[in-house]
Amino acid sequence: MTTPETIFKILTLNNIRVKGLERFPRDRYEISSETARPDAVLLRSYNLHDWSIPTTLQAVGRAGAGVNNIPVQALSAKGIPVFNTPGANANAVKELVLLAMLLAARKVIDAAAFTQSLSGTDNEIDKLVEAEKKNFTGIELMGRTLGVVGLGAIGVRVANAAINLGMNVIGYDPNITVKNAWQLRSEVQGASSVTELLSQSDFVSVHVPLLQETKHLIDARRLAKAKPNLIILNFSRAQIVDDAAVIEALDHGRIQRYVSDFPKSGMIGHPGVICLPHLGASTEEAEENCAVMVADEVRAYLETGSITNSVNFPEMHLPGQVQNRLVVANANVPHMIERISSAISAENINILDMLNRSRQDIACTLVECEKLIPDTVIQKIKSIEGVLNVRVITAHGRSNKSKEIELAQAQSQD
Repeated sequence: MTTPETIFKILTLNNIRVKGLERFPRDRYEISSETARPDAVLLRSYNLHDWSIPTTLQAVGRAGAGVNNIPVQALSAKGIPVFNTPGANANAVKELVLLAMLLAARKVIDAAAFTQSLSGTDNEIDKLVEAEKKNFTGIELMGRTLGVVGLGAIGVRVANAAINLGMNVIGYDPNITVKNAWQLRSEVQGASSVTELLSQSDFVSVHVPLLQETKHLIDARRLAKAKPNLIILNFSRAQIVDDAAVIEALDHGRIQRYVSDFPKSGMIGHPGVICLPHLGASTEEAEENCAVMVADEVRAYLETGSITNSVNFPEMHLPGQVQNRLVVANANVPHMIERISSAISAENINILDMLNRSRQDIACTLVECEKLIPDTVIQKIKSIEGVLNVRVITAHGRSNKSKEIELAQAQSQD
């Protein structure tokens, strides 16, 4: 029989596709857009920076790749992993990038606007079309060079698709993973820098996360060395490209076109700019893929402590069935495993299995124990300097003890 202690509460702050929400069994999960004490939050573009983090929160899941709308550092300080869905929308973005190249290369937007402005008889329209179509002469993609900055899940797909279209492709990504390198077509050539890539490309598409080191990756200094008539495609994040530098380069004829999925006031209406309303992941398939992936990630963490695709926590997978599992998030400092183990063994509890992993300043430890971990042990581990979060998972969800501790903490802060 299900009891309140075995129910996980999921708060949705944006509309999450039903196909994803269906991954949560209704006998163990309550899903709501209003619950005040959630165990996990699912969101898309909701701005979480001004949100008050509940004491009950154990996980945040972003149905998408970017996490700029999430206070990752603040959540890390509380021992809360943030999950995202890299690759779930990769095909959708890839297809839009290909469309963007064609729109820019063939001057489709300008041509369509001209056509919409026509009036008169069919004979008069035909004469106008024949007289003006020379203004919309474009170029073909075959034989042109595409530079791809960032060879993650999306960048690799874009590069491979461009090869299939008969394009030459240059890639730049000093941090490419082995998995993505294996998936990349062998015809893709490597560049040693963004500047080198810009100097050799007819088109450049950026696919990197927005970090301090990637802000304005495409800037005035690099654009000054770009190949003439370059077409830039930005379906990554607005600030990856310095808008002012791009507009200046367009006005002086150094680049031909800028296609962005992030409209800004300084570029809307500019004749050299094509703006789209952030359509990169806006397909039925991509939204469902993201919802399913993030639901599976959050559920696995709540039920087993496993971590996949977290932006702030290490990958964690402890094999075997969950019986009495301890999940400890802590600062990545020496002697932490020893202190956690000592607190458990002091109560004559046998440790069946243990896994510890770290990622930069955060570490996580999963401990499978032979019997239920009592409140005294949990409190002792919580008191260890550097411990950020402690919870217990049993075969029935979570222990009554861990829930009682959550409620006690909440009451002390109310």
